[in-house]
Amino acid sequence: MSRIGKLPVAIPAGVKITLDGNKMTVQGPKGTLSRGLHERMTIAVETGRIVVTRPTDDKQDTALHGLTRALINNMVAGVTTGFQKDLEINGVGYRAEINGNVLTLSLGYSHPVVYELPEGITVEIVKQTKLSVKGIDKQLVGSAAAKIRSFRKPEPYKGKGIKYADERIMRKAGKAGK
Repeated sequence: MSRIGKLPVAIPAGVKITLDGNKMTVQGPKGTLSRGLHERMTIAVETGRIVVTRPTDDKQDTALHGLTRALINNMVAGVTTGFQKDLEINGVGYRAEINGNVLTLSLGYSHPVVYELPEGITVEIVKQTKLSVKGIDKQLVGSAAAKIRSFRKPEPYKGKGIKYADERIMRKAGKAGK
């Protein structure tokens, strides 16, 4: 049995689960998430928990079992606590500004990089060089953080660029002098 798939998902107080066929809607204090799940998986909403079962022990069903449970768990966690990715900007003159839902980055290019945030994503600027991407959809938070990082990936010689807060940049030695 799938080690992740067989674990039940606890439903915290204040969270409402609606199941319509293979479409699940989760409402909580932070918002509402909705997602279509694979039709082969059987999802049972019991008192205080959600249980996912699979029809067979095929390789595909085993993989879908754990995936479905993880997706449901992420939806429940998102509407209760939310998700956050922290980014750091390294480089002389590199900084970030937020104006409404538009993020403006100065990254050493001849022009500022303007990024319109997707709906459901907020960016909090802790300092001019530290960003916090927040939202209730884990996939959307990760995608937005990756997109922001892609504007100037960290380079290995001086470490300039945008990196995740927990990311470690492997440094390379520069040219060897005489």
